Amino acid sequence: MRPRRSPATPLLVLLWAGAAAVVGLWWQTTTAVVATADWLTGAGRITGLLAGYATAVVVALMARVPALERRIGSDRVARWHAMAGRYTVFLLLAHLLLILWGYAEQAGTGVVEQAVTVVLDYPDMIEASVGTALLLVIAAVSAGAVRRRMRYETWYYLHLLTYAAVYLAFWHQLSTGSEFAAVPAARTAWYALYGTVTALVLWYRVLVPVRLNLTHRLRVESTVQESPDIVSVNIRGRRLDRLGAEAGQFFRWRFLAPKLRWTANPYSLSAPPSSGLLRITVKAAGDHSAALAGLRPGTRVWAEGPYGALTAARRQRGRSAKVLLLAGGAGITPLRALFEAIPARPGDLTLLYRARSQEELALWKELKEIAQARGARLLYAVNGPDGARPEISAETLSRALPDIERHDVYLCGPPGLAEESYAALREAGVPARRIHHESFEL
Repeated sequence: MRPRRSPATPLLVLLWAGAAAVVGLWWQTTTAVVATADWLTGAGRITGLLAGYATAVVVALMARVPALERRIGSDRVARWHAMAGRYTVFLLLAHLLLILWGYAEQAGTGVVEQAVTVVLDYPDMIEASVGTALLLVIAAVSAGAVRRRMRYETWYYLHLLTYAAVYLAFWHQLSTGSEFAAVPAARTAWYALYGTVTALVLWYRVLVPVRLNLTHRLRVESTVQESPDIVSVNIRGRRLDRLGAEAGQFFRWRFLAPKLRWTANPYSLSAPPSSGLLRITVKAAGDHSAALAGLRPGTRVWAEGPYGALTAARRQRGRSAKVLLLAGGAGITPLRALFEAIPARPGDLTLLYRARSQEELALWKELKEIAQARGARLLYAVNGPDGARPEISAETLSRALPDIERHDVYLCGPPGLAEESYAALREAGVPARRIHHESFEL
C-alpha cells in the first residue's frame, strides 16, 4: 500500500498563483501613479481586489470538498480557512481606509463626507456596505477570545451569515472596479471564480449531505454507558459500506431529538465502520455531549462526512512499517478504530494512551482484547497519586520503543499533549513526514 500524496503543496501554489494574477491585473490596468491621491486609490484598488479574491478562497476552504478534507485533513484546512479569514479582514479594512482616503484627496473633502457620498451615490454600494458590516461582525465573533465565550450554536449560525455577506458585497466589485471594465476577460474570470465556489458550497454542503442521509437512513440503534461520563452511540443504516468511511475518520452528527437537533458536532468513529453499523464514543464535556446518553433507539440521525485524513493511507512505508498510535483524552476514539483496523504484523503495532487517571482510560477493556488478538503492545501513562504528570520525552519514548525512528506515528489528542509529543518524537529521530497528526481544534 503506497501512501497517498497530499495535495497541500500544489493547492497552496495554485492559491498564491491566483493572488499573483490579481496583482498582475491591477498592474496591467494602472497607467500612472503620481499624486498622493493616485497612490492611495491605487493601494485601495489592489487591497480591494485581493480582499475579493481572498473572500472566495475563505468560502471555498470551508466547502468540505472531499479531496481536501480526506487527503489534507479537516483540521489543517480549517486552520488555512482561519488564516485566510484574518488576511481577508485586514485587506478589507485597508481597502476601505485607503480608497476613501484617496477619493477624499481627489475631491478635496473629508473622509467621512466622502464615505457618505460613496455609499449613497455609487452603484451597489449600499448592499456592499451591509455585506461588509456583516463580514466584520463575523470576524469579531470568530476571534478566539470572543468565540470561547459564546455557545457553539450561536457562533455557528452567525457564521452562516458569511454567505449572505459575500453575496451582498460581490456586485460592487464588478460595477465599480475599473479593472473589470477595462479587461472583459477579467470580469469573466471573476464570475467563474465565484460561480465555482458557489457550486462547491451548494454541492458539498447541501446536496451531498441530503443524498447521503436519504440513501442511508441513519438511526440510533443503542447507547452504551462505558463509564459515568463516557457513552458510546451505535448508529445503524442502510448500505453503510458505500459511505467510503475509514477507521480514523469522523462525521458531523446531528441527532434529531429535543435540544440536539439544532447542533451538528464532529465525533470520530470509535470502531471500524461495518456494512450496517457505525459507532461513536463521546465524553460528556458540555450540554450536547452529555445529552447523548439519553438518546432513544430509533432517533433519526443526520450526518455529514466522512472527513479527516488520519487513516491507514497516511503510512509512509505501507504494511512493512511499524506503527505507534499515541492518544490522549478524546483522541483515543479515532486511534481505537485504527488499533483494530490498521494493517500490521504481530509485534509491529503499539498503542500508548495518556490519561489523567486509570478510571479515564476509555474503552480499556476493548483495547486489551484487540491487543491480545493482534499481538500488539498496549501501554498507558497516567498521573501519579500526587497528580504528577508522566513525562513524554524522547528518552521515555525511546526506552519504550528502542527502534521508534522506524515507526509511523499517529498522534491525536489535546493541543498541549500533541505539541509535547510531536517535539519528543522529532527529538527521538522520527521524521516529520512519518508523524501523522489530527487536532480537535476545528
